Amino acid sequence: MRSVLLVLVALLGWAMAQKPRVVIATGGVGGVYFYYGTTLAEIWNKAGVAEAQAIQTAASIDNLLLLETRTGGGTYYCGTVLPDSAYLAYTGQHERFRERPAKSARILFAMYPNYLHIVTREGAGIRVVQDLKGKRVSTGAPGSGTEVEALLVLQAAGLSPKDFAKQERLGAQESANALAEGNIDAFFWSGGLPTGAITELAAALARKGQRLYLVPLDPKSTVVQTFTRRFPGLAGPGVIPKSVYSTRTDTPTLTFWNLFVCPESLPAEAAYALTKATFENLSALRQAVAAAKDTSPENAVRFVGGTIPYHEGALRYFRELGVLK
Repeated sequence: MRSVLLVLVALLGWAMAQKPRVVIATGGVGGVYFYYGTTLAEIWNKAGVAEAQAIQTAASIDNLLLLETRTGGGTYYCGTVLPDSAYLAYTGQHERFRERPAKSARILFAMYPNYLHIVTREGAGIRVVQDLKGKRVSTGAPGSGTEVEALLVLQAAGLSPKDFAKQERLGAQESANALAEGNIDAFFWSGGLPTGAITELAAALARKGQRLYLVPLDPKSTVVQTFTRRFPGLAGPGVIPKSVYSTRTDTPTLTFWNLFVCPESLPAEAAYALTKATFENLSALRQAVAAAKDTSPENAVRFVGGTIPYHEGALRYFRELGVLK
């Protein structure tokens, strides 16, 4: 009997060792990160590859800080991040990573493209980026990838938050609420299509007889050309179709491919299992998160060979799948 118990204890210990505790750092409620991360946690728990939970954060920069600082104890912090934030953190160019660059970050897979939204309403007197001067503008939550992108775009336009009548630093839902209530004139948001908070805002404005307006970032504009020259490889051209938020026209903008990152310390077998469970359950992910339509094995490896390395466990899965040689 004793020997049987010892075997059972050993098997239980092995099973627990094979199932890491993973905390998925996401973003604010109302943004795609939050729903993507919570769905991933459900998939991984159901597949039995991790004891996973998703938490709300200010998004990219905060997520990378958690990944770097919350180490040990058998719990691994992973997160959803924007490529510009990841690049600046990994190379130590972001102010919060100058002393300690995020060198332990490893990509599991690229997720889907974020579309930079510059949201206002018709009649606010904002038609191009330069019109934000003298307005009340939210540049995104502190520590978010949205904030990083907003500041880079403003820099390319020759502006800074000092040029605003008032700067707010709010997440997607808070920004949408503030615009609906007339407390701000515009806000930046980087997210997938559609972003729920902006869909709700468009409906709220329509009930008041108003209409949502998205500030265009045309590839031929001086702002976009300056951005591309200063920050090569960080963004590409994209279009937010008018059907997404019931705007009058399609809106050209910049797209940034989101990354799902984990620490290098995550065991290779665990990284392999998490990646495998994700791509074997794409239908569930896509059913829950519209933006996940672009999550695919082919898109997942688009940053292989770039500045930030992939986790070896994830690479093993993609090689087995045949999307990498």
